[in-house]
Amino acid sequence: MSRLEELPLRPELRGRTPYGAPQLPAKYRLNTNENPHPLPPELLADLGEALRHAALELNRYPDRDALDLRRDLAAYLTRTSGEPVDAAQVWAANGSNEILQQVLQTFGGAGRRALGFTPSYSMHPIISAGTGTTWVDGHRRADFTIDPDAAAAQVWEVAPDVVFVTSPNNPTGTAVALDTVAALYEATAGVVVVDEAYAEFARTGTASALTLLPGRPRLVVSRTMSKAFGMAGLRLGYLAADPAVVDALQLVRLPYHLSSLTQAAARTALAHTDALLATVDAVRAERDRIVAALPGMGLTSVPSDANFVLVGRFADARAAWQALLDRDVLVRDVGIPGWLRVTAGTAEETDAFLTALGEVAPDHRTTEGG
Repeated sequence: MSRLEELPLRPELRGRTPYGAPQLPAKYRLNTNENPHPLPPELLADLGEALRHAALELNRYPDRDALDLRRDLAAYLTRTSGEPVDAAQVWAANGSNEILQQVLQTFGGAGRRALGFTPSYSMHPIISAGTGTTWVDGHRRADFTIDPDAAAAQVWEVAPDVVFVTSPNNPTGTAVALDTVAALYEATAGVVVVDEAYAEFARTGTASALTLLPGRPRLVVSRTMSKAFGMAGLRLGYLAADPAVVDALQLVRLPYHLSSLTQAAARTALAHTDALLATVDAVRAERDRIVAALPGMGLTSVPSDANFVLVGRFADARAAWQALLDRDVLVRDVGIPGWLRVTAGTAEETDAFLTALGEVAPDHRTTEGG
């Protein structure tokens, strides 16, 4: 049996490891930013009927352009953002990762560059490598925020073909100011992608980059149904952009890439938007409860607009991660020295995390505390 290093891999893939959070046995799994609340019974009933109806024509290819789904997504974005969004501005795929891959297949590639402000979503450089796009690390301040002037200057110097801005940022949690996004857009002739996977969890008053779309034909705002909608198993991501961007993505999308079952399930979920998003406030409350409890343990956090909290500072984050796991609580070591990321779960999960953290913190926090 051959070993991986013996295969004729592309050079930029050598030495890399696959993306993925550890799948370890633990009673409280707070490492993958899932919505912990189950789907409402009325949605499950309608979902069964919708899938049964779609299954009657599984011998036929699905709607290649997912037109009905895109109309429903546009209506949702219009209603929740206050910014008119038309179906021609929306594109959908199998998770937001496929959306980002299609963007890089279209606007990146060999001889082209993508830039993102790290630490940020680790799939951005991975997908860049997979599409042959050169990755460039953008700079953040020590508090993980983006300095708009310095960032725009770096974008101007590098001249990337694709710029990624994650807002709220994963793994740090804070949303990016819209004037920063606008400054980055003005600094490049390339495509600017604002990855808003966690937008629904943002604190009150935090505006979406959807409001920046008019007059900016190179701006892309990506979203997902995996987080706030609690549909991580569905794998449905989407974007809003100028219709020309949507037309361009169809040059690289695989034929019939969204199955009939996926489209039916997503449309059914969108018909239950109010019930699904009713859990968002509960998740926010648990997030804020975690943040409020940290100073009493000599710890701190990065301000979060997401459904997770970046907790620090630890003398040895990996040792603290293991100590929590020993107490049946699995969080995420995202590779930032001194910090761990925890998903805001149910009240029971938050109780378990805070209890375990209270036991772990005295031995693992830095001497200067928060």
